[in-house]
Amino acid sequence: MTLFAESPDTVSTARSVVSSTLADWGLDHLVFEAKVVVSELVGNVINHAVPDRELARPGGQRRIEVITRRWPKWLFIGVGDEDSSPPTYPAGEPFGPEWAVNLPEALLPNNGRGLQLVHRLVDALWWTPQKSGGKVVYCRFDLGPSEGKP
Repeated sequence: MTLFAESPDTVSTARSVVSSTLADWGLDHLVFEAKVVVSELVGNVINHAVPDRELARPGGQRRIEVITRRWPKWLFIGVGDEDSSPPTYPAGEPFGPEWAVNLPEALLPNNGRGLQLVHRLVDALWWTPQKSGGKVVYCRFDLGPSEGKP
């Protein structure tokens, strides 16, 4: 599915289509997590992606590709954009929840928290550069034995 970052309903459209797709595939129990993941990844493109020079179009809208694939043992969701820069993910986890209670917000990381959330909801998270420019951030949900049957 191709969406555009400048459209006001981009995130809600992505969530809706992914929800419908998972329901059609009998994966209703993953809808909540998938909606959170898609919201975060599409939101990252809207708020942070800057198209590579060769992909930028003066006055053009920024393209977002939302990919869903189901294999017997896995569900893959990918969100592609036109920016080749790696996603920002803070190294390590410097704060546990009990530490953050008494710390000022200024000490918490300014970026990458959304990808940390995504990483906790999925079984795997990675990104790949695209040959023509841009990147895709992928996540994988492992399916149980009964879910893998068509």
